[in-house]
Amino acid sequence: MNTAAKNPYEDLPKSAFWRSGVADVSPFSISELWSPKHKLSKKKKIVTAGSCFAQHIGRALAKNGYSWFDAEPAPQMFDPAISKEFNYGVFSFRTGNIYTATALKQWVYWALGKEEQPTEAWEKDGRFYDPFRPAIEPGGFSSAEEMLESRAATLAAIRRAITEGDRFVFTLGLTEGWVNTKQKYTYAMCPGTLAGTFDPAAHAFKNFSFSEIKSDLIAALRAIREENPQMSFLLTVSPVPLTATASGDHVLTATTYSKSVLRAVAGEVKEKFAYVDYFPSYEIITSPVFRGMFYEPNMRSVHPDGVSFVMRSFFEGLGATDSDGGSDSETPKAKARAGKRKKAARTPAPASEADDGENDVVCEEMMLETFGNK
Repeated sequence: MNTAAKNPYEDLPKSAFWRSGVADVSPFSISELWSPKHKLSKKKKIVTAGSCFAQHIGRALAKNGYSWFDAEPAPQMFDPAISKEFNYGVFSFRTGNIYTATALKQWVYWALGKEEQPTEAWEKDGRFYDPFRPAIEPGGFSSAEEMLESRAATLAAIRRAITEGDRFVFTLGLTEGWVNTKQKYTYAMCPGTLAGTFDPAAHAFKNFSFSEIKSDLIAALRAIREENPQMSFLLTVSPVPLTATASGDHVLTATTYSKSVLRAVAGEVKEKFAYVDYFPSYEIITSPVFRGMFYEPNMRSVHPDGVSFVMRSFFEGLGATDSDGGSDSETPKAKARAGKRKKAARTPAPASEADDGENDVVCEEMMLETFGNK
């Protein structure tokens, strides 16, 4: 009698094999991409921060009746257009995009009083800009004092989000950044781009390593948990390629390196801590099975149908398949649109058309594109 035990692959589900889970099904029918660690009640306060793509998650959560936490709401006299212009309601607090784990740790430590915030201000044409959120105030501030008062309000909002929030969604965007070599803090953007003056003696490019990113991310999450032991985290990686790189590599290979490191960090941190989860928005958009169909013709911006497909997978994982998060992705109409986008991707579009997908998100890094139009 044969008493040999089954090998570990014999009872695996279809989703564990490339042929049955991917190759033999329609791309629009691929499912079971995420099995969440934690349930997400619509009553729980959800904090969002990070790279540009995190904005889509916050909007979809609010649209589907979840409690997206706006810890720094716009003044009541602001209409929606003015609120967006002044970067209210973009993330849970008015930091602008937080592209790196180091910047997240920096904001958390400042907000919780673990580190002293810098007083550096960038000046341009008599106006003052915050080096850590230079695009937050259109036209800048009237003085450095006004800038610091505004930042104090944001730090208070971060403290509120940390102490009152239930789930913190953070989208990792970049490994590249710029640091002050004397004071050791990291900037939101390279000095001399949006504002300020670049000083080679004081400003240095930094491509953060796996170990540095992992260490800073864990430090930020632990600091938040010390303040609020009930907080859990959901990490994602932005599928949006780099606008530009200062690494010396081609922007394509620099993007691959950056996203690979961030994905590896997110995976390891998720495995290490029970209170940390990971959602594969990056894989859904960039996987070869989708043949780039979720990108705009510029091959960088994510088309709204791509965002809808990502969010459909998100709500399916939560058990909310009927949510208004893009459940039409399998319809013939959506498939036809995807086919048209794939065809259009072969033909370069005018800049005004290619950038349409970025118009509804705030993305400071996109401003680097102006330095390449020569």
